[in-house]
Amino acid sequence: MAKSKQSSDTRLDPVAMGQAMIQQIEEAGLGSMRWMGTAWFEVMADMNSEVVSFVADRIREDVKTQHALLHCKTAADMQRAQVAFLEKAYTQYTEETGKLIKMGMDMLPDASTTTKNTPV
Repeated sequence: MAKSKQSSDTRLDPVAMGQAMIQQIEEAGLGSMRWMGTAWFEVMADMNSEVVSFVADRIREDVKTQHALLHCKTAADMQRAQVAFLEKAYTQYTEETGKLIKMGMDMLPDASTTTKNTPV
């Protein structure tokens, strides 16, 4: 009975691929990525949650606007519904961008204490 031959090729091993990628990034000059730690993953999870909540809010607004458009009786009513939708979308996207930028900046280590481990 023939033994199965296991390949040591890193292209077939996702863990080895990830390790090789991180090593290449570190060698490219970004330094050790240990600074990320569990706090980084927690912030990334919070950011993902924020994005999902934002998308859900926007979908609710889309449905609400669609409902309003279906009940318009005049062109002026339709125009008001469209303008209200665009104004709300602009406000929500602007606020969400600010939130995500702040969350991203909070994720980085404090550069005032030392710049040795700051990735950017």
